[in-house]
Amino acid sequence: MGNRTGTSNPQLQSLIVELRKKAQVDRVPLWKRVAFDLEKPTRMRRVVNLSRLNRFTRDNEVIIVPGKVLGSGIIDHKITIAAFDFSDGAVEKLLKQNCDVLSIEELLVKNPKASAVRIMG
Repeated sequence: MGNRTGTSNPQLQSLIVELRKKAQVDRVPLWKRVAFDLEKPTRMRRVVNLSRLNRFTRDNEVIIVPGKVLGSGIIDHKITIAAFDFSDGAVEKLLKQNCDVLSIEELLVKNPKASAVRIMG
């Protein structure tokens, strides 16, 4: 079996480093967990459909997905969602429902203490 080399995406590498620093400086374990999840191979990262978000979230909730959000299903309430990647269909449906769609970096700046943020996946 070959040696694990980690991600080769420079944007993802810098995000992981930034999340680890923020976790240590602000003592927020959520950022450390997100960094850990993002370090996994692409095949093992979380993938979440809108139908799942619709079932397990409430109105005006803040959600983070350390992976990709796909557009299968509908969402019928407003949420704030941050993820590493979104499909085009997911972004279109979320914006139609007036949801806030953020990157993980934007959520890190907007909510550094990660108050009232849940991980989905």
